[in-house]
Amino acid sequence: AGVLLFAYGGMDMAQGLGWNLNSGVATTYEFEFSWFVGVIIGTVVAALAMTHTPKRYLYLLGGVMQLIDAIIFVSAPYKYNPIVAARWVGGVGFGLITMAFIVQNSEVTLSTSRGMWCGFEQYGLALGVMTQVLMDSQWGTGHSIGSNVAHGIIGIICTVIATGTVAMSVESPIFYLRRNNEDAARNSQTQLLGTNAPSEIYNAIFEEAKRYVAEGNSSSIGADLAASAMPLLKMIFCRCLVAFTFSVPLSWSIRVSTYAWKFSMFSWPMILWSILRFIGTLVAICVVDKLGRKFVSLLSLLCMAGLMLAMAGIYSDNAYLTSEYYMSEVAKVSLAFQVFAGMYVVPTTTYLAEAFPMRVKPFMIGLVVCLEQVIHIIVIVTFGNSYDCFYQYFIGVGIILVVSLLIFAGLMPETRGLTLRQAGNRFRRVHDVMAY
Repeated sequence: AGVLLFAYGGMDMAQGLGWNLNSGVATTYEFEFSWFVGVIIGTVVAALAMTHTPKRYLYLLGGVMQLIDAIIFVSAPYKYNPIVAARWVGGVGFGLITMAFIVQNSEVTLSTSRGMWCGFEQYGLALGVMTQVLMDSQWGTGHSIGSNVAHGIIGIICTVIATGTVAMSVESPIFYLRRNNEDAARNSQTQLLGTNAPSEIYNAIFEEAKRYVAEGNSSSIGADLAASAMPLLKMIFCRCLVAFTFSVPLSWSIRVSTYAWKFSMFSWPMILWSILRFIGTLVAICVVDKLGRKFVSLLSLLCMAGLMLAMAGIYSDNAYLTSEYYMSEVAKVSLAFQVFAGMYVVPTTTYLAEAFPMRVKPFMIGLVVCLEQVIHIIVIVTFGNSYDCFYQYFIGVGIILVVSLLIFAGLMPETRGLTLRQAGNRFRRVHDVMAY
């Protein structure tokens, strides 16, 4: 059910990152960054409320706000101000849902499958991005309804189904243990594992949750903040790169290169571009708990850096912008980039869920998520202000990816199969070169 909420969020995100081509609503900076500012607001609210509020209430509020967003899209599809307001509301709802999802999934999933379940955040986003890109890029003027109406209808269907389902979600046993309510925690654990779970497995998981809470409560807030410094530095380099995997420059690049190559927007590179990202997330979800978070991330990051610098090399000469051959190469590189981008983003959610001490976890996760949105906003308002903007962006991001690859290889831990307590301890080390 959470995937459907993330899917509609992915549609809103994609619309602000270059895929508002045929909606009839003007694409302005305000239109593009409104959703991301909304996400920041929702993230801050969720971080403050997380410790005291059951996650289902955050899911419900976020789902209702996304439903309001979708209804406005259907009822006022061609009016600029209502659509921008809808994007603000939808962004706030998405911020609430994201925070609740990351924290809850880290606490209720087994150590052997945490990577897969946490990865469904990016899987849902990729599904929404694919839907919006396919719908917007292939939408003709002869359709009986506008693309914004279709956007809203899909949103209503997704949010109604998902909100009704997540309202019945089971709260984490850790949530109750932090309130010294062991009976409620055991009841929650029983609902999660089922009544047929072997007693030794049930007891081992429950005792580990109690140790995690006891260890988290044993230190002061100041000590937790100090212990969060190294994980925060690592996660800034890890999670904030997600903003460079799908951005306005990448959207413009595939549109320009496809048109120069195929002389039409209604062509297979445009269709395949978003599908490949979705396939990348699907592959990563299947292997992240087997090959490990770090191996998948390093492989993806290495390929992304090489492909980004390859595009920068082509864009270094503006004469190539009108060359059918060179633009075909850009399109092909863009297609390959999205496969590895889809693979890279999946482990970042798992890392984010594992990195921080228990009591400061919502605030640290919220800070990293907000920084990710700030990067999106900066790119939106700065890209396109110079004649060689493609080259400047791709060479700059390519260098950032190379530097981040080196930092990632030396600092990021491999947390496959570890409990939250063990993973957190690994994150507090300065360096960790194990990759598999």
